[in-house]
Amino acid sequence: MNEALSLARDALAAGEVPIGAVVVMDGEVIGRGHNTVIRDNDPTGHAEIKALRMAAERLGNYRLPGCDLYVTLEPCAMCAGALVNARIKTVVFGASDPKAGAAGSLFQVLKNPLLNHQCAILGGIGAEDSAQLLRDFFKMRR
Repeated sequence: MNEALSLARDALAAGEVPIGAVVVMDGEVIGRGHNTVIRDNDPTGHAEIKALRMAAERLGNYRLPGCDLYVTLEPCAMCAGALVNARIKTVVFGASDPKAGAAGSLFQVLKNPLLNHQCAILGGIGAEDSAQLLRDFFKMRR
């Protein structure tokens, strides 16, 4: 989670919503990303999507079984859907997102029994640091 927080700080420095994510396989980071929505004018430029793309390219496979994702904010519905499709084993997130969270706060995409894969979920890891970065960002924007 420390690396995800570092990536979130990079996003903050770049004027992006400070969210960072890493994909880990066998204790090794194989994918990294932070939000680039604003810079790239890309609504899919979320940290999780960036990290999944890097990990998939590295492994040469769009499926990432046995991999875990660490992210500073609870994934949205788009990202949660991508995590399910990638067959991520466990999603570890920092701050909950009551307005858009799809790991239990607003929706439950990651453990939906109607889907062909469910991810284990561990929330609240590094939550205060993650939330503080978000508060700092939105305070600067107002």
